[in-house]
Amino acid sequence: MKCIKIIIADDHTLFINGLRLLLKDEPGIEIIDVADNGKELLEIMTKQQPDLVLLDINMPLLNGIDAARLIRQQYSSVKLVILSTYNEAHLVDKARQAGVNGYLLKNSTKEELLQTIKIVMNNQTSFPFFQPKEENLFNREDVFLKQFCLTKRELEIMALLKNNYTNQQLADQLFLSVYTIETHRKNIMQKLGLKTPSVLMKFIVENKL
Repeated sequence: MKCIKIIIADDHTLFINGLRLLLKDEPGIEIIDVADNGKELLEIMTKQQPDLVLLDINMPLLNGIDAARLIRQQYSSVKLVILSTYNEAHLVDKARQAGVNGYLLKNSTKEELLQTIKIVMNNQTSFPFFQPKEENLFNREDVFLKQFCLTKRELEIMALLKNNYTNQQLADQLFLSVYTIETHRKNIMQKLGLKTPSVLMKFIVENKL
């Protein structure tokens, strides 16, 4: 059986070490290199081409989605699997659009990881299933947007704010600049007629966003 050559790209050393240890004795799998950002990953791939890349979304210099897009353009046969803590449908969609073959959460089991590797190496795709929203939820969202003249992006930001995300975390999650996030937050406050972040948070909680 042909050995699957893998490169791991993640900016968390402990996670990389854990993954290497997890796969070290797995027959038919070889970790040929690691990278702690998307730019380093692309540099490594000019020297050695893997069969599969396991990459994180949130990485400095070049994030996982953009790195995947560039890899797909330059190395069409390489399989790409995102390993992420973000269980968000819009990020999975971004990964699909970038040409990724699979998306797996970091809290998955070793068996789930091996199964995903097997699936993508067999030229199939593996993505999490998200239960479609009920129609009445869509209607409620549309009414809410029209009532306060909010955009869907602004509503998305408000929904994330209840997790106490900083502007930088919001920017990383939505792949926007911090300046853009600050502008959205200012617009939200103006449209809702609110003066302070604490009042905004109260509004978000009361409206169950």
